Amino acid sequence: MRALHAALKDENLGALAAQLRQLEPAAIIEYLDTLTLSEAAIAFRLLDKPRALRVFEKLDAPLQADLIKGLQQDAVAETLAGIEATERAALLDELPATVASTLLQALDSTSREETRVLLGYSAASTGRFASTHYIKTYPELTAEQTLERVRRRLSERSTANLVPVVDHERRLLGGVELSQLVAADPQTLIGDLLSPMFSATVEDPAVQTARRLVNRQREIGAVLDQEGKLVGVLHWAQALEILEDADEARTARTAGSEPLNRPYLSTPIGSMVRSRILWLLVLAVGATLTVQVLSSFEETLESMVVLSLFIPLIVGIGGNTGNQAATTVTRALAMGEVRISDIGRVLLREVRVGFVLGLSLGVLGFLMTLLIFDEPVAWVIGLTLMALCTVAASVGGIMPIIGKSIKADPAVFSNPFISTFVDAAGLVVYLSIAVLILG
Repeated sequence: MRALHAALKDENLGALAAQLRQLEPAAIIEYLDTLTLSEAAIAFRLLDKPRALRVFEKLDAPLQADLIKGLQQDAVAETLAGIEATERAALLDELPATVASTLLQALDSTSREETRVLLGYSAASTGRFASTHYIKTYPELTAEQTLERVRRRLSERSTANLVPVVDHERRLLGGVELSQLVAADPQTLIGDLLSPMFSATVEDPAVQTARRLVNRQREIGAVLDQEGKLVGVLHWAQALEILEDADEARTARTAGSEPLNRPYLSTPIGSMVRSRILWLLVLAVGATLTVQVLSSFEETLESMVVLSLFIPLIVGIGGNTGNQAATTVTRALAMGEVRISDIGRVLLREVRVGFVLGLSLGVLGFLMTLLIFDEPVAWVIGLTLMALCTVAASVGGIMPIIGKSIKADPAVFSNPFISTFVDAAGLVVYLSIAVLILG
């Protein structure tokens, strides 16, 4: 990598091109991820056409879009035609409408129609990820005829161990395994070898379909339209990629940021600012709640200064307890273990969990405080921890479900939002108990 960076910095493009020719596509992608957008475009243009295509189809759609802007029009059309329809649709989504329309018209009629069909589905739906490169067969064909179809089209279509079986209106009937085809009598009809095939509709959420496919350990799944007709297939590798992208987005939003969807060094500063500023503003507004609470109990804090010493402890434990519950429930939602209708059961469970946690921490807090301060202060801390953990766990548990019910990302309702809300609620609980006990 050091030699590559040195050649690019010295503008020794001949040496850089020679070094890139010696690298595998995976290593080239790793190198491009460390460059700025302009540098990545320069390095990509130095690749020979076959290698450039292999590299391009493995890049994320946002980085593909950035590279497209730095290529000549004829090279763009050639590159676009060489990638699969699902990747093409994702790329066109990242480009301005006028540019996307122009590129779409440059494709041949078959590729253009495949891409337009996929663009008709929402970006998060299973239909958008359906691969149109698959081999199908019919029930009236024999095992020998189907094997011949596989051999003839294997170079132009990707396949898996399971071949979809459809009727002449493209309605899915099932699947047949290649191992069955090889072992069966050549004249055996495909209809006699049928087995059930995993399927999903084009409107199903892609993450949900991908998780079902992976959990059931299916190598391939059929993607159907509303009439049960085969639109495409979803491969195991594509399902894993969908889940990985969803996990990255969830991790970013849990931390109060939007996912970058491209390599860190290749992301413009403006995009990075936009990905973070919204939630910082939300948290800043939320933090004013804490200030309002403190101002409401100003006299209490002035008369009993020792209470101020415990505010960081109260805020920290409340936020952590809420975040633990929110993260656990968010994962359960993503895995399909919890549904929106389970909100009551989740609330009752988190109330019990929070109470046990609060009781344990409350007893410990009471004893430790009693060693240093008066008994009334120890009671304030002990009771506050018990009540706060119960409230924080309950709020943290139901917030992701509420988020999903209003079509928001449950992860957004996790750490940043929970911390801000529970900080204010924790102080209300703490200072209210202090007023009741200390007067």
